[in-house]
Amino acid sequence: MKSLQGEVHLNIPASKAWEMFTNNETLGKINPEMLSGAEYLEGDGSPGSLRIFKLGPALHHFVKESVQKVEKVEAGRCFGYEVVSGELKEVYDPYHVTFSFAPVPGKEGEQCVAGWKAEFEPITPTSPPPEKAKDAALGFLKLFETCEATN
Repeated sequence: MKSLQGEVHLNIPASKAWEMFTNNETLGKINPEMLSGAEYLEGDGSPGSLRIFKLGPALHHFVKESVQKVEKVEAGRCFGYEVVSGELKEVYDPYHVTFSFAPVPGKEGEQCVAGWKAEFEPITPTSPPPEKAKDAALGFLKLFETCEATN
């Protein structure tokens, strides 16, 4: 299986970033142009839950929605899922993503490192790595600072 990953440094505590990522209402308000909504179709966010991300117009050229099956949750630290339907599933199978939030040592109450990692298998040899998904995810995570500043 192939993988791609990246991270961004945020000027908010990991606990706040985690709270924002796991709260569907907050997540849909960060940048509706990128992510217009998130909701659980089944479950409450624990492993086995199904969550849908409805992506906004800024990403419609790439993906409109993604249904994810939650695989792993380490409260406050990481959230992993497998894409089970949507445009990404048509290009990669499987497609697993993990978001992580780690405090910056010595600045635990002020900063964190937010990470994104995808493990995937392209359906065809010509399928490119999911660079657009990585860039969109990291750009979206960086917006957590702006959203936090306005709340």
